[in-house]
Amino acid sequence: IEAQGGEVRFSSCVTAIHRDDSGRITSVTVNGCDEYPAELVVMGIGHSARDTYYMLHDQGITLEKKPFAVGVRIEHSQDVIDRAQYGCPAADLGLEPADYALVYHSPEGRSCYSFCMCPGGVVVGAASEEGRVVTNGMSLYRRDSGIANSAVVVNVTADDMGGGSPLAGIEFQRRYEALAYQAGGSNYHAPAQTVGAFLSRPGAPQEGPIHSYRPGVTWTDLHEVLPGFVTTTLEQALPYFGRRIHGFDDDDVVMTGVETRTSAPVRIVRGEDRMALGAAGLYPIGEGAGYAGGIMSAFLDGLETAIEIIRKYQPLEVK
Repeated sequence: IEAQGGEVRFSSCVTAIHRDDSGRITSVTVNGCDEYPAELVVMGIGHSARDTYYMLHDQGITLEKKPFAVGVRIEHSQDVIDRAQYGCPAADLGLEPADYALVYHSPEGRSCYSFCMCPGGVVVGAASEEGRVVTNGMSLYRRDSGIANSAVVVNVTADDMGGGSPLAGIEFQRRYEALAYQAGGSNYHAPAQTVGAFLSRPGAPQEGPIHSYRPGVTWTDLHEVLPGFVTTTLEQALPYFGRRIHGFDDDDVVMTGVETRTSAPVRIVRGEDRMALGAAGLYPIGEGAGYAGGIMSAFLDGLETAIEIIRKYQPLEVK
C-alpha cells in the first residue's frame, strides 16, 4: 500500500461519515476531530466493531438483523481426534493433526455445528469490552499443542434476538457475554463444565483435565450462561457427535463459554452496486458487512468489491 502512495494510520477510528444532499460520501471524521475528504470508502470493519455499527445506525445507514450462532468451545486431546479420523496417530501416517466438521439438525429445527476447528491449538480470550467474557480458538503454527478445540454452536435467528432494532443481535451477544463474565468470577476467567456434568450423567467428573483458556476457568453450570434453546440443542447434539467421533462426548471433555462471535449479528444493507444503501461511495465488505462468515468468504467478498471499483475507475483494463 505504501509503495503505491497509500498511508496506514494506526490508532485511528472512523467516528463519522459525511454525505452531500444526494447521499454521496464526501468525507470521514477520524478520532472525532480529523476530517478527510473521500468520495470512495471501503469499510472492512470486522464483525465485532460495535462502536462503528452504532455510529452507522445513528447516521441513518440502513442496517438489518442477521442470523449468527452462539455456543461453547470444546477441547479434546489431539490424539483422540487423530485416532478417530485416521485410526492411528497422525505421525504414523506422516499426516498433519486431524480436524473435523460436524452438523446436527434437531427435530425443533435448530442446527448445531462445529465451527472454526483448530487442530493443535488453544482456546483464547476474545473479549472486546470490559465486564464480558468471549472465547475463540486458534491453532499454533506447528499445530503441536496436543489439544484440538472447536466451537460447537447453535443458530440464532432474528426472532431470538428480540426487539425491533437492527442492533438487537449485539445486545443479545452482550447479555450472554456479561453472564459468562459473572459466572467466571468477574475476573475474566471463563465458565467451564465437563460434558458429563452438562448432560447430568451419574458419576461424571465436575472438572476436566484439558482446558487451555487463560487466565483460567471457573467450573460452573453452562446452562446459566447460554439461552435455553442453545443448551437444549447442545444436549441433543453432543451424543450424536459422539457416535460419529469416538470420544467426542466423553464425560471428562471440557466445554468453555461463551462463543458468541461466529459472524456478524448485523448486516449493512448493500445494493447491486455493492454500495451501502443511501450512501453512494461507501463499500462495506467482509464479515463486518454481514456478507461473509469466515476468512475465505470475507476475502472473496472483498475481492469482488475491489473488482467492481476497478471496473468503475478503469473500465477498459478489467476483462
